[in-house]
Amino acid sequence: MKLDRRAVAYPLLALLAVAGLAWWVWPAPPQVETAKVTRGSVQLAIEEDGETRAVDRFGVASPVAGRMLRVMLREGDSVKAGQAIAEIAPLPISAADRDMLVAKQEAARALKAEADERVRQADIALQQAERERTRVADLVKKAFMSQQALEQAEVAERSRAADAKAARSRAVATEFEVQAASAALTAVRDRAPTLRVASPVAGRVLRVVEKSERVVQPGAVLVTVGDPSALEVVIDVLSSDAVRIRPGMQMLLTGWGGAQPAEATVRLVEPAAFKKISALGVEEQRVNVIGDFKTVPEGLGDAFRVDARIIAAERDGVLRVPVGALFRRGDRWAAFVVTGGRLELRLLEVGLRGAREAEVSSGLAEGDEVVLYPGNALAEGGRVRTRG
Repeated sequence: MKLDRRAVAYPLLALLAVAGLAWWVWPAPPQVETAKVTRGSVQLAIEEDGETRAVDRFGVASPVAGRMLRVMLREGDSVKAGQAIAEIAPLPISAADRDMLVAKQEAARALKAEADERVRQADIALQQAERERTRVADLVKKAFMSQQALEQAEVAERSRAADAKAARSRAVATEFEVQAASAALTAVRDRAPTLRVASPVAGRVLRVVEKSERVVQPGAVLVTVGDPSALEVVIDVLSSDAVRIRPGMQMLLTGWGGAQPAEATVRLVEPAAFKKISALGVEEQRVNVIGDFKTVPEGLGDAFRVDARIIAAERDGVLRVPVGALFRRGDRWAAFVVTGGRLELRLLEVGLRGAREAEVSSGLAEGDEVVLYPGNALAEGGRVRTRG
């Protein structure tokens, strides 16, 4: 029997046409972005913006009402303690105003006594911190305490030293406030033509508030003086984040213009919050966190903006996965793992979770390829194509 070639060719062509149409119409596997599970450090960080601030900043104010002569100083000029920064021609005052100047003089003396007492207390606290640091260092050498305890003691000592320095600066400032109040009272009593307003500390002019000749009222700030090389950093954080921050925590500061991050240490979490309206118009409770620079970078000055990253917790040598790969499945964390071009659902135990990476206690192995930002269309067992 002779085989009809056309009887075989036509069905075969039809089958190939159907297969080609199916290949054309059948949807391709979705393309996904993946990342490898690795080992390394995971940080729980609080990221906010802040600004630098001169540690010892003094606003030099007019002690009396009068006509202020033009201030010849400029921002950045150096000044010495006791150097005249402005001259004021006092206006005639009444007996009640003279009594007020006497009261201001007595108040300045009381503040000076309080400042001297704070210096004494700060010196005592610093001495105690030094003794504690020495004791802890000895116990660490004998392996009775951890290295972390020594680091905390060293941070406490540096914090107390900064407090003592600030207290002494405040005491110097109050001494000049007493002198300024006394000079104002003497100028009024003697009807002096002008009154010299002096800088309470040595430093540089940070800001000239009143540059032109004008009539000023008592208490009007004329010039702000400070040391731009002695800086601290102030970061306002949400009150819910502030409860997790402790003195001694590390800060990494970027966005200030330098190539490398600047390092700082948390010194103080202020005990009171304040209200602030966010960029989205939401009213938030914020708390100021004060940090001390380990080394002030060259070129950084007062009121410079910085991006701060406060390290609240850190673990090294742990299995970590990008946070973008995690999603909730019921009350558990889960992730999709790509195996042989198909998706495999894994339920995970997640430990420390930072802004970028999270610690994985179980459910994944080093080298696993996980899907980043999985969409709702993905399902276990589905085929996918990886980018790369």
